[in-house]
Amino acid sequence: MSDATTWQESNDRQLAAALAGLRQRLERFIQRADAKSPVPSLKPPPRAAETPPGTPRSVLQRLLSKSPPPPSAPPQAEDSPTPSGAETKTAAALPSALTMLAQRLGLSPFEQDLLLLCVAMELDTRIAGLCARAQDDPQKPYPTFALALALFDQPSWDVLSPERPHRYWRLLEIHQPATQPLTTSPLRADERIVNYIKGLNYLDDRLSPLLIPLDVPTGDAGLPPSQQAAVDFIVDGLKKAPADHRLPIIHLLGADPASKQLVVAHAAAALGLRLYRVPANLLPTAPGDLETLARLWQRESILMPIALYLDAHDTEPSAGTDATTNSVSRFLARSNDLVFLDSRVPWPDLGQPAITREINKPTPVEQREAWATAAKSAPVELPGQLAAQFNLGVDTIRQIAAESQNLATNGSGTLPQQIWRQCLESTRPQMDSLAQQLDPKADWNDIVLPAQEMNLLKQIANQVRQRHTVYDEWGFRRKMNRGFSISALFAGDSGTGKTMAAEVIANDLQLNLYRIDLSAVINKYIGETEKNLRRLFDAAEDGGAILFFDEADALFGKRSEVKDSHDRYANIEINYLLQRIESYRGLAILATNMKNALDTAFLRRLRFIVDFPYPAVADRRRLWERALLQQETADQRATLPLGKLDYDRLARLNLTGGHIHSVALNAAFLAAHAGTSVTMPLILNAARTEFRKLGRPISETDFAWVAPPAVVSTPAGTTPVPVAA
Repeated sequence: MSDATTWQESNDRQLAAALAGLRQRLERFIQRADAKSPVPSLKPPPRAAETPPGTPRSVLQRLLSKSPPPPSAPPQAEDSPTPSGAETKTAAALPSALTMLAQRLGLSPFEQDLLLLCVAMELDTRIAGLCARAQDDPQKPYPTFALALALFDQPSWDVLSPERPHRYWRLLEIHQPATQPLTTSPLRADERIVNYIKGLNYLDDRLSPLLIPLDVPTGDAGLPPSQQAAVDFIVDGLKKAPADHRLPIIHLLGADPASKQLVVAHAAAALGLRLYRVPANLLPTAPGDLETLARLWQRESILMPIALYLDAHDTEPSAGTDATTNSVSRFLARSNDLVFLDSRVPWPDLGQPAITREINKPTPVEQREAWATAAKSAPVELPGQLAAQFNLGVDTIRQIAAESQNLATNGSGTLPQQIWRQCLESTRPQMDSLAQQLDPKADWNDIVLPAQEMNLLKQIANQVRQRHTVYDEWGFRRKMNRGFSISALFAGDSGTGKTMAAEVIANDLQLNLYRIDLSAVINKYIGETEKNLRRLFDAAEDGGAILFFDEADALFGKRSEVKDSHDRYANIEINYLLQRIESYRGLAILATNMKNALDTAFLRRLRFIVDFPYPAVADRRRLWERALLQQETADQRATLPLGKLDYDRLARLNLTGGHIHSVALNAAFLAAHAGTSVTMPLILNAARTEFRKLGRPISETDFAWVAPPAVVSTPAGTTPVPVAA
């Protein structure tokens, strides 16, 4: 028979004996009342038995205490009232759940008897009748303070105080009508307490709607050294905390909630605690409701080995102005048990000691080692490339490697291809409200630029690809604390190929490309633009997505002289951008046709500046050929019917690549409508429309097409005769 079963049987016997003794006491009291015996005088209990409600310690404090812990039941399943392995004793020497509850919550002997009387109402149907007879009123089949004061030994009036355990810890429910005295109002034991005394220990169902069990698998493989160091730091800090004082708040900083939850899960497992998570925005804002929640949770921490993970990751602490911030601060001030506070930035005015630690994902070197272990059959260079491009936790790395291995075994591509595809899917940032994902289709053969600019674009792609080698294998990361970002400015007139160049790089690197929606990012309210930008960069960080800021001059403009508060906060936005774009670990591309409008501080922080010139005649001819010539496709069916075209004549039209593409597209629609192939007259007609759209002066002779005369062959010795085309 297990220790849990033995203890439960012992608890049942002791509870049955206590109920039998209570019935006998009630019957003797009724007999004395019938014999008109004098009521016992009310005397306070010994002072040593009085324990202020703030003194009871949580299970963790009892575990960490150097003094012998109070007796309790052996460790069992969640439905057992006793959680702590450190408090284990033999079942024969263990007290009942009622005795443990009295010890943990500081109940005096009289208060313990009163609680037993109220609990007995739920366990023994004979108690209600005895209570009515004891109070000489058939309309009072329930316990009252007055009955307890007359019934039990060592009665004390302070049991009615809201600062004593019965009312402070909500052990009893008092049903007091408006005109009825407190002493004669019906009492009822709290359901959670009744079940605890019966031997069932579970989370109070009033807390269940707010709390989410934080079941993060800790696994057998352990944590990488950087995260294990954070676990050891937290556990050591708690063990060094004075056992007779409030536990310090464990304040977790950083931008990655998953890493923080993983570290906390390992710390809680090392301490023998179960974790529950509550989002900060679910905390009640009404002071009364918040006080009730704080007391119920603190009561649970005394009865169970639990800890709270307060998730304020998406909450911006603002002094005295935000309801959620105020609720979090008040809850922490009222909390006397272990709380892990998750926030991006330090929380102001915690009001009590705190252990602060920044938690991040594993370092690139640790991620490379995890990839090498999880994907042993992959090429030797792949782990370094993955660690440089993606920022993943160890558990995610193992999961992706296992799934990719299965897919590759089933013939769905090679292992490196599957791993890369799975990484892109798992790190695809959730930022649809702030950015538009582009599907890059252009490659190096599609873009037309001078050799110098093409060389710069290839340097950008190569630097993204070789970051691991330079930063980690060659040691530059140890010498740098910022500047890991690879940022580039694409400057040039509209249509010169800036967006296509971003697509080419993304396609070459096989990375997600996002065009930033400035209308969603920029907000007129102070501080909101920075919040949107932070969300944007954080969301794109893990997968190393390429961020493409089109029309960047609207966001990265020059700082101005401060004349009023608007100028000051506008400059703050730009300063934030200067710092954030420099710390972004991916590739950020800024595109503008107003290079002079950018702040000079940006130009210093940019690693590349690529000027997209207006295409020369030779370049325009190549652009026309790429826009119009039939391109071979996989199914050989997507072809553009073309007439005889004069590319030299088209190259003389002063248009950029974007405009040339627009003309070619419009000409294709004209040909489709006319049911013919794309001919020179149709292209020139579309070009005329494009010039008008651009507001340029038009000379009709530039768009008139006269076909060159065709020559009819004649017999030898005669003159060729030209004919109309």
